Amino acid sequence: MNPSFLWWLSCQAYKNKVPIIPKLLKTFNFLFFHAVLPYQAEVERDIELQHYGLGIVIHPNVKIGHRVKIYHGVTLATETWIGSPHKIYIGDDVLIGSGAAIVGRGDQDLVIGDRAVIGSNAVVTRDVNVGETVVGVPARPIISKN
Repeated sequence: MNPSFLWWLSCQAYKNKVPIIPKLLKTFNFLFFHAVLPYQAEVERDIELQHYGLGIVIHPNVKIGHRVKIYHGVTLATETWIGSPHKIYIGDDVLIGSGAAIVGRGDQDLVIGDRAVIGSNAVVTRDVNVGETVVGVPARPIISKN
């Protein structure tokens, strides 16, 4: 059983106003994978929750792009209510390392650009540029020495 597919399916059922199914799938993912994966989020079919998505917690105001890899113990949180116009946007081909936390403010969007890499245990509170790698607490870009 794949928690990524179940999450995507619950989001599709919610979007298409299918009763009960979104909540059942969310509950199944929580009971079996200890992951909080809200059906109100917007996710693409080809995301990957590594290590069965164990311990992943995601706020409903999140939009996740194509081919995103999220490792275990990741938190995507925002200090706003469900349905707020402010979201966390995760671009395409992003990798989020285990234990990372991405925390958005309630009064603005937080954007993780395409092909960005979030290091394990990094705490991201600001936008991450396209192709950038960030690490640490608070997360800072790695400067390459070419």
